[in-house]
Amino acid sequence: MMMRAFVVAFAFAASTGIAAAQDVEAGAVSFRKCAPCHAVGEGAANKVGPVLNGLPGRKSGTIAGFNYSDANKNSGITWDKATFKSYITDPRAKIPGTKMVFAGIKNDKEQDDLWAYLSQFGPDGKKK
Repeated sequence: MMMRAFVVAFAFAASTGIAAAQDVEAGAVSFRKCAPCHAVGEGAANKVGPVLNGLPGRKSGTIAGFNYSDANKNSGITWDKATFKSYITDPRAKIPGTKMVFAGIKNDKEQDDLWAYLSQFGPDGKKK
């Protein structure tokens, strides 16, 4: 009986890990919508939008060398999953006056996947 419980627990843990990996992969696919304006990873540089490395815990409007709108610089946002999801649903509603022109991602799972993908990159662009 104890062995069966261990096997079930192990299988659940393994499947959860696989699901997370799949979420990151799905997020990489979703990031294609962002890539025309944003970069992420080692060697990423600002484009029309700022680099998205080190997003979790970063204050909005703080990437060096990017010309943010006053609305973005003064938003008081520190990026976390909930804030990101609210923002990516409708950027102009979350930060009125932002320069970001994007229709938004409305699908909850896609938002989660994209956050999982972006969250794996530290401020230096290296995967954690």
